[in-house]
Amino acid sequence: MDLARKFSSAVAAGALALGLAVSAQAQSVPESDEPIKLAMNEWTGQHVSTTVAGEVLKRMGYNVEYVTAGYYPQLTALADGDLDATLEIWSSNIGEGFDAAMETGNVQVLGESGLRPQEAWYVPAYVIDMCPGLPNWEALHDCVDLFSTADTAPSGRFLDYPADWGDTNAQRIAALDLDYVSIPSGGEGAIIAEIKSAVDREAPLLTMFWEPHWLHAQIDMERVYLPEYYDGCHDDASLGLNPDATYDCDWGGAEIWKVVNKGLQESHPAAWNLIEVYSIDNNEQAQMMSEIDDKGRDLIEVVNEWLDNNPDKVKAWTDQATM
Repeated sequence: MDLARKFSSAVAAGALALGLAVSAQAQSVPESDEPIKLAMNEWTGQHVSTTVAGEVLKRMGYNVEYVTAGYYPQLTALADGDLDATLEIWSSNIGEGFDAAMETGNVQVLGESGLRPQEAWYVPAYVIDMCPGLPNWEALHDCVDLFSTADTAPSGRFLDYPADWGDTNAQRIAALDLDYVSIPSGGEGAIIAEIKSAVDREAPLLTMFWEPHWLHAQIDMERVYLPEYYDGCHDDASLGLNPDATYDCDWGGAEIWKVVNKGLQESHPAAWNLIEVYSIDNNEQAQMMSEIDDKGRDLIEVVNEWLDNNPDKVKAWTDQATM
């Protein structure tokens, strides 16, 4: 079962708990000078999501710590109470560690972030003419030589997410019987650098990427359409094109969640409320990402500038958090 559906009841429970928390009159804010520890993962969009919440919490008087945490390992820290919240969990790409964290009873989904995501395989737009039949995935069978490189020959090369973001693309490649090798990237920056380098040279490139992201405003990237996602394709090998493998399908629709350690509701109730009510959308995040990644500006400076330019939104969040 897809995680987005599997944990819909958890989201509903979180919303109910929040309703009780928000409706209760918050005590003096901040309720404690103990730091609120927010996870910082490996990509700029997540840094923006986290820092928007963190800087508003600081304006409310809270002591906030931004803690570098791997995307998968953060779940153990969250369940153990070493982290208080992580603010951009993609339901399509979190793995079994999420199940284990939820089963501890210490972790709760506190609603969606406001972002509307898409994960997919992409090629730069000019590659469509190099590989007749694209953007249909079946064209990749006939374009192995085009995407082959010295480190993958005679197979084609697929530039993947970092290894610690999971191996589902390697599973897709195998399930669809594609003669390609998944090459994990070094992270978001490495993927962007390779895309830009390929575009400068008009070289072929097949890569994993996502939206929202500022890069799409600068470079024309075409999505490669894999077999359509269906319920059970990630879990039941008997379904789909390949009866012997899972992941013989495209990426499914994802949700992006805010996830917290339940102890935060007791120790910092207004902070809990703030994390639940705040949200940003794709355009807002992409604008801030562009300032940081493309223009080289400081994350904290960019986020606080955005908050200063959106006082009504900030006031609405803090009013709801402390009512």
